[in-house]
Amino acid sequence: MNFFIFRRFIAVTLALVLAVPACAIDKYGGGPIVTELVGRLLEQTHYARRPIDDAVSVEFLRNYLDAYDYNHMILEKSDVDEFEAKYAKTLDDRIKDGDVEAAYDIFDRVISRLEERVALVKTLTSSTFTFTTDDQVVLDRHKLGWPAGQAEVRELWRLRIKHEVLLERLAKLKSEEAKAAAAKAALEKKEKAAAEPPKIAAKKEGPAEAPAKELSTKETIDQRYDRILRSYKEYDGIDVFSTFVSALTRVFDPHTDYLAAAQKENFDISMKLSLVGIGAVLRSEDGYARIVSLVPGGPAAEDKRLKPNDKIEAVAQGDGPFIEVVGMKLDRLVQMIRGEKGTSVRMRVMPADAIDPATRVVITLVRDEIKLTDQEAKAKIFTVPGKNGAASRVGVLDLPSFYADMRGGSDGKSATHDTERLIAEMKRRGADSLIIDLRRDGGGSLSEAVSLTGLFINAGPVVQIKDARGTIKLLRDSDPMTAFDGPMIVLTARGSASASEIFAAALQDYGRGVIVGEKSTFGKGTVQSVLELNQYLPPAYRSYKPGALKLTIQKFYRVSGGSTQHRGVLPDIHIPFYGDISESTESSQPSALPYDEVEAAPYDRSAALQARLSSLAKASAARVAASREFQWIKEDMARWEKQKKDKALSLNEKKRLAESKTEEERQAARKKERAARKEKPYASEDITLAILDGKAPAVSSTTASTPPTPPLDEEEAAYERSPDAPDAVLEETLRIAADLAPLQEGQAARR
Repeated sequence: MNFFIFRRFIAVTLALVLAVPACAIDKYGGGPIVTELVGRLLEQTHYARRPIDDAVSVEFLRNYLDAYDYNHMILEKSDVDEFEAKYAKTLDDRIKDGDVEAAYDIFDRVISRLEERVALVKTLTSSTFTFTTDDQVVLDRHKLGWPAGQAEVRELWRLRIKHEVLLERLAKLKSEEAKAAAAKAALEKKEKAAAEPPKIAAKKEGPAEAPAKELSTKETIDQRYDRILRSYKEYDGIDVFSTFVSALTRVFDPHTDYLAAAQKENFDISMKLSLVGIGAVLRSEDGYARIVSLVPGGPAAEDKRLKPNDKIEAVAQGDGPFIEVVGMKLDRLVQMIRGEKGTSVRMRVMPADAIDPATRVVITLVRDEIKLTDQEAKAKIFTVPGKNGAASRVGVLDLPSFYADMRGGSDGKSATHDTERLIAEMKRRGADSLIIDLRRDGGGSLSEAVSLTGLFINAGPVVQIKDARGTIKLLRDSDPMTAFDGPMIVLTARGSASASEIFAAALQDYGRGVIVGEKSTFGKGTVQSVLELNQYLPPAYRSYKPGALKLTIQKFYRVSGGSTQHRGVLPDIHIPFYGDISESTESSQPSALPYDEVEAAPYDRSAALQARLSSLAKASAARVAASREFQWIKEDMARWEKQKKDKALSLNEKKRLAESKTEEERQAARKKERAARKEKPYASEDITLAILDGKAPAVSSTTASTPPTPPLDEEEAAYERSPDAPDAVLEETLRIAADLAPLQEGQAARR
């Protein structure tokens, strides 16, 4: 933002501060000031330049209600009617006046209703359900109305809890079957051992551990809803305010967000792939923070005293006093454990392996920088047999995001720099073609998308950027040097978004690489900028830690002129997969900006690859049609599409058991057929940055690649695949890469 605009916003902000009543500041802290500031920034700086008016107010209110009650099960229609009469046409004016009372008014009602619902749940779990009727439950009620009264509330929750009781019954039946099978196997093993002469003395076993108390179905469900209520009650003023302002920002588009201070820190960590802390992954569990795992090489892992399943009871800074953290929100606790490099943190811990449950130990650790290596680029080289016995060496680069440390300077973390190092090593090991796997890459830094594209093209435009005034700017790669000139493929999925789409679109437009994958990418064609809000506040108000606003300020376009907004990037070669039927796309978002086009930029397109696409696609389609794995994938998609349309789920136990048995038999038959085929995965060699830095040994493997998790909603849990299923999409992409003989540079077509 230039100095003139900055000064103008400071002037506006000063006027806003004077407009906020002192009593509001006393009651809600910096919320009124920040709300007013965010409203002005949205109106004046967002790409859409949309005024905050009554229409925005209506959407704003609905977003806020849905933030707490997405499935319309907590509030009642009378609550919603009351809030609509009071706020639907006034929130716009309230925002401009710094009035945030609605946020807390609605939240208090949600808590009150949730307490009623939890009490109702405990009544329902005490009742006796029968599962022989044709009752059905609709789990996704987002598009349905709120219940009209107590009778409708009770019926909705009766069906919901009946569903959960049935799930517990089915799970226990399966558990009992597994225990019986295990007991039978143990008995057979014991009988076999008794029939054979012992080869070595039997190991003396210690006393058996007492089995953990098994909760009843009622206890399990009651505890589940107690946890939900507790998590809502842990919301403090900042949480409520953050949810409220985010409901406003989402009216403008799905990617404009308010980031409170803690959220802003997490955003920065995700971009630079590092943080300062102790290297422990925590999870909230019944009011305690439980250690889930330790980051290798971090202070906690090196110290060796803190272990998985330990629980943190209190935290102290250096030699300061302990603060009890039982019942504290997890993100607050995380903030206490993080800190400056070289400083110490003390934790009072309940060891999971302590004999005496009253045992407590104090562990002091010195904070250090933790590298999030599991989220950085990594590579493999696969050996793929060819048609004439000649094997191809195909490099696969897995890029989870376009990460970049914005404040790290030339030495900061960079996806482009890491990719360049990995490619150099793949070339040294003889890779003759390359696959860039972007299936789980949701985007990241725009500048990284441009620089990464530059590794594969000569100097030229990469993407066009248009701002709210209609001004178009070309972002170019100015370096004629390339990192890899051989045949390459970009592998995409529904989850490939934003920067991934810029990269894939540029390589497709230039004819530099074959785009392979699901029927389209996500479709996010917008650019966000993160504005630190304290720069717009007078010094006297910066102590409120206003956080940041992630704001959509531009749209990007391909060099060929089209947008990826809504439509995404269409593959040159389509490989059917579960994302084809996913509704988790930009086009499904009601506030998404529309598709449009601009004039094409001048760029050089190679015609050499285009001539090969038809034959490559035809060969791939023939393999997919003949593949049992893809036949099964298509069967699953057809079945799940039908289930999605049906909406309601049966609560008849016999029917559900039959469905479960059919699914188990289906998976067992597939597993048996896979084993009978005795197909060996392609041999591969792992290449990581740790290996290149000499911090880990080189690894060769013949294990099948783990398929990425499809980017689907929680409601689409049926998309989970059997653990023994191969990554069919990657394997087919490897075969396409093997078909790609080194291409001669064809006559370039000037656009």
